[in-house]
Formats: sequence, C-alpha cells, structure tokens
Amino acid sequence: MIGVLVVEDHAVVRSGLVALLSSELGIRVVGQAADGETALAEAERLRPDVALVDIDLPVLDGIAVATALAERLPECRTLILTALDRPGHLRRAMSAGASGYLLKSATPNETADAIRRVAAGGRVIDPRMQGGRIDEASPLTERETEVLRLASSGAHAREIAAELFLSLGTVRNRLSSAVGKLHARTLVDAVRIAEHHGWL
Repeated sequence: MIGVLVVEDHAVVRSGLVALLSSELGIRVVGQAADGETALAEAERLRPDVALVDIDLPVLDGIAVATALAERLPECRTLILTALDRPGHLRRAMSAGASGYLLKSATPNETADAIRRVAAGGRVIDPRMQGGRIDEASPLTERETEVLRLASSGAHAREIAAELFLSLGTVRNRLSSAVGKLHARTLVDAVRIAEHHGWL
C-alpha cells in the first residue's frame, strides 16, 4: 500500500485529489496539508511514501518542500503536481530532489500511475514537458543575474547601482550584456526569458 500525503492550498482541488486517489487500488491517502510548513510537519509525523505537492503554496513553496523532504525524509519521494508548465520550474524542482513533475492537466490514471512509478523508485516527467531541457545552464554570469534580478523587481539602473555599490555605467553594461546573451529585444523581454527558464 502506497501512503500519499496530498499538499495543495486550494481546498476544492485538494479534496478532489483525495477522493480520486482514495479510489485507486494500492494507494492510501494518509494525510493532507494546505501550506508548505504544515506539509513538512505532517510528512515527519505520518512518514508517507509519496508527497504529492503543488509548487505554488503559501509559507513555503513546493520546491522548498521538495528540498527539505529530500534532506529530512529521503525515503519519502516528492511528486510535483502543478499548473506551471515552465522548463525553469521543472529544472528547479528536479534539482531540489523531486522524483517527478506532473501537470494538473494529467488524467486521473496518469496521476495514479505517476505516484506508483515514483513510489517504486522511478522518475516521472510529464510528457507535455519533455521538450523542456532541465539541464539547460544559464548563459548569464552571477553578476548579470544579480542586476537582472533587481531589475525584475522594478528597480531602476540608478537604484541597482546604489544597492550594489557599482557605478551607473557598470550596471547599464551588465543589463545590456544580459539582454544580448538572452537574445532579448528589451530589458522586460530579458527578464521574462530568464524567469521562464528559472535563471532568476
């Protein structure tokens, strides 16, 4: 019997998953949680075989939960179930120690099958995500990433320069270099590309 902890902040979706999994042979829902912190506490208390975790959670997000579970409860395998079909999220989740990444558009059979495969020690990546290269390295340097991250939060070049104790020219050069390396048309476009790939 595979014990599953369902971690999802939307009550309707969570209860739907619990009902769906409870009708599957060989799978038993041992607990549920609506946020990342509760998920970790419940996982330590219940010792499930698989934690089915949404990425977008309050308190601690699903990737932080996957990281903590890999460290604290390596026998509990994490299967991410999310609506986020971005390669960057997939790459971050798998790097964090998740054993699988499934989209919420998966059928009930696909979801149950993914749980069984992950519980058996396998790795599952949603077939709709297979085009996303999870090993794709960022072309940006650490310093370019730093200025682009600040720019993504709405900071202007002058504010970035003040925060990082750099000259305005250096900040502009790094932003311009980041835009060029990402083959972006504008700074906004560069931020969008970097976020999509999980490089920020």
